[in-house]
Formats: sequence, C-alpha cells, structure tokens
Amino acid sequence: MEKIYFDHAATTPIDSEVAKIVLEYTAQKYGNPNSIHSFGREARKAVEEARESVASLLGADKSEIFFTSGGTESDNLALKGVALANRKKGNHIITTAIEHYAVLRSCEELEKQGFLVTYLPVDENAMVRIEDVKNAITDKTILISVMFANNEVGTIQPIKEIGQLAKEKDIYFHTDAVQAVGSCPIDVNEYHIDLLSLSGHKLYGPKGVGAVYIRKGIKIGALQDGGSQEHKLRAGTENVSGIVGLGKAAEIARREMVGRIAYVTTLRDKLIKGIQDKIPDSKLNGHDERRLPGNVNFCFSYIEGESLLLNLDLKGIAASTGSACASGSLDPSHVLLAMGLSHETAQGSLRLSLGCGNTEADVEYCLEILSQIVERLRSMSPLSATTNLLLNNPCNQYYNH
Repeated sequence: MEKIYFDHAATTPIDSEVAKIVLEYTAQKYGNPNSIHSFGREARKAVEEARESVASLLGADKSEIFFTSGGTESDNLALKGVALANRKKGNHIITTAIEHYAVLRSCEELEKQGFLVTYLPVDENAMVRIEDVKNAITDKTILISVMFANNEVGTIQPIKEIGQLAKEKDIYFHTDAVQAVGSCPIDVNEYHIDLLSLSGHKLYGPKGVGAVYIRKGIKIGALQDGGSQEHKLRAGTENVSGIVGLGKAAEIARREMVGRIAYVTTLRDKLIKGIQDKIPDSKLNGHDERRLPGNVNFCFSYIEGESLLLNLDLKGIAASTGSACASGSLDPSHVLLAMGLSHETAQGSLRLSLGCGNTEADVEYCLEILSQIVERLRSMSPLSATTNLLLNNPCNQYYNH
C-alpha cells in the first residue's frame, strides 16, 4: 500500500544531511563542549557554528541565539523569563486566543502569580486585528506575544505591524515562530521582533532541540538553576548532536527556502482547489492568501475529523485534525472555536500539511481517497440523513415564506 505523509506541521522527516551530522556527533565527536581538552573544544566549535547558522537564518547576531530543548521550552523561557524579570515595570501581557498551548499555559501560570493577561480575539480567518492590539495596551503592558503563523490553520499574522507598534510603545515583542521558521523568510530586525521561538523538528531537523532568539539588551531571567551554559540562561550540558543538527537544518533552509516555498505552495493550492471542486459542504479554514506554504485545513459537514483520520490512515495517508500537542483531547480545536466555528463544525476538521518531499501524485491520490471517504462517512451519518430529510421535506415550503 502506498504511504503518504501529510503531517509536516506535527513533525518533519529529518534531512539526510542533518541525520548524518547528528550521528557523527553522537557516536564519534561526543565531547562535552564545556571541557577544555580537544574533544571538548571540537564540540564547542560545532555548537558555535550551529549558533551562527541559526542566527543567519533569522538575520540575528549569534550572541542572541540560545539553545533549548524545543519550542515549548523556548516559549516558556521567553514569556516567563521576561515577565518575571520585568515585574517592577508592569504586570500586563497581551497574547491571542489561538496561540499554541506552550504560550497559553505559560500565560495561565503567570496569571496565578499576579500577572494580568489579555487574550485577543481573531477574525474568521484567524487573523489578529492591529486595532485590537492597540486598544489592549496599557501603561502596565510589558510583553506582547503573537504567533508568527498558526499551527492549525496556517494563517500568517501581521507580525511586522505588531512589532512596529510594540517598538513605538517600548514593549517587548515575542513571536512563537515554530511553524514559520524555514517556511517563511524572517528577519528579526525588519520585523521588530525582540524574542522568537523555534524548534528543530519543524524544519527537517532533529527532535528535542530548539532555540530562542533574544535581542541584545532584553531583560530576562533563567528558569532553571545549575551551570553557566548558554550564557547562564539555560543550565545543563548542551545537546551537542541535536544542536549541530539544528544548525545544519537552518543552513539548508536558508539555502533552499525560496525553492521550497514555491514548490510546496503549488502542491498546497492544487490540493485546496481539488477539495473545493470534488467535495461539497467543505470549508477552508484560515486565510486564503496569508497562509503557510504547506497548510491545508478544512471542515467537512456531517462527519467527525477523527473518523476521517482513521480512514485516511487505513489508506496510507497520514494527516491530523490539528495540533499534535492536543491530540489526546476530545474537545474541538480552540483555534477553530476562536474563529467563530460551532462545536459541531469544528469537530469535522482535517489538517493536511505538506512538505518538500511530497509530490503531485501524492496530492492526486489524496484527493481521490479523501472524496471517497467523505462520501462514505456522510452516507452513514445520522446528522447528514436528518439534514437531507429536512431539506427535502415538502412542508418546508410553508416555512420559507
């Protein structure tokens, strides 16, 4: 059976060049980068070269890159580290209702410690309104955190405009760019970004490693105590093999980004158009144009997304209903609900996230199989049958006047 991977938003396959260097620094060049002997110096050199690669991808200075275990730790460090270190300046944070749980849970924890958090609404396309950001700012606002691109519906936010506003108001601006780094050109200076979170396994790198960009001069505190690694901001022996893998993935992304974006966007648009043409009662979620190159998110009336997933998997197609970090929850997506969708509609969501390893043949196969599955599931759905009965009931003519 053919197997097709359409879940790149959850994790990407590791690039062969990346896998090679990860193995090298796991099995052969295994020194501790804090040791002064040749093994340690070799590891330290590799870590600093990786730091330079990540910085170059973001238009940052290498001294502004701090390695972490992934996007969740980066988000926690950025939000909690800044909030707690700047408490005397203010206690108000602005974020959005559609953030990743790493941001939302961090904000909830800060609320327990006396901080005030404003959760901005979004429009039907999951877009934050600049006017709402402006209106939420108070003289106690110390941090604005808005994700670069949504992990579920792919909407790319007006980051440059929000960054400019934050700069004018002398407020720190953080963006969770886990889904965007490697898929969108990002220059932290052009976008006025003060802090940025990223994760290795979302850009064809290894799992268990990420980074946070922190602009020079930002007042931030460490979240864990121990050694002086990462300029005393992140104690613990560095994950050398993961870090060099992230560095290599960043190097490749910078080199191949333009081509990757064009290729994956073409596949995405073909899949979106095919679903809209072949499957009635389907709704595209997210912005039509301002969306991640590989993101396709639809709601299908009268069926549940979980049923779609199981049936697609039986046909060799890997997909998801939303964030992998929330896959254990039976509740509908908080992102879709924030966009104004009903619980029933949100339960019928499907996310197909494409990558540079996919092909047109993959898209065509998915369209064929997906349309068959939707038709079959609807034929068994009591909700669909009830709706059709009501629509075809002759008595309705008396209620339509």
